[in-house]
Amino acid sequence: MKRNILLAIAMVLGIAYVAYSIVYWGGAATADSGSTASDAGAAIATMLVMPHLVCTLVAVIFNVLAFVMSKRGFALTAGILYAVAMVLFPTYFFFVIIQMILCFVAYAQMKKQAE
Repeated sequence: MKRNILLAIAMVLGIAYVAYSIVYWGGAATADSGSTASDAGAAIATMLVMPHLVCTLVAVIFNVLAFVMSKRGFALTAGILYAVAMVLFPTYFFFVIIQMILCFVAYAQMKKQAE
């Protein structure tokens, strides 16, 4: 079974972004600056970005499934979820747009399997 290189690239980028986000936003949420206003601001920022992070994590899971199982439906689902993650937090669109494009192109390249 041939693996799609575009899904592999999207998978590596997605895993790297999710790891970066967990470290960055996890550190911001647990950091104690001593100021109540600063802590409240960090908590609000973390809650604003949380739907984006959850959607991106689910997209990465589908991306991994698409790569490992070579299923084009999973590639399409990952691409759609990356697009939804962009809509949920447009400021960070540049972190997921490459993965989204790669998943859609990989979906188009993969052959439809006879059931």
